[in-house]
Amino acid sequence: MGTLHDKLESDFLTAYKAKEEVRVSVLRMLKTAIKNRQIELRAEPSDDEVLDLISRQLKQRKESIEQFRAANREDLAVKEEVELIILQEYMPEALSSEAVKALVDVTIAELGADGIKDMGRVMGAITSAYKGRVDGKELSALVRSKLAG
Repeated sequence: MGTLHDKLESDFLTAYKAKEEVRVSVLRMLKTAIKNRQIELRAEPSDDEVLDLISRQLKQRKESIEQFRAANREDLAVKEEVELIILQEYMPEALSSEAVKALVDVTIAELGADGIKDMGRVMGAITSAYKGRVDGKELSALVRSKLAG
């Protein structure tokens, strides 16, 4: 099987031929971000690096949705939500809340973390091992409450 980048290229061509304007637009923006990253690295970005780029675009969409809703611009919020759904297709399946809680407990025990000072180590261990599968805000709140309590 090819890389995530290969899949994005293939999906872009399929969407382009099918005249799926929104998908083409979303994938074109993503392709541009990947190309810029490729220039920075002077090499083909790994799947993890592509996932990071997708994660950043997902975060931007979520923030835009909140801002548009706060400004009573439901039309723009809906457009962003459609783009968010398209981007989400390329992310690995997210872990359930229960799985994240168990993972936090296990990681804290494995690292011997015993206070808020260890939050960075716990967060880093989980986010690198489960890239794209854990919501950063949820994880941060959970780790903070476990280490503070």
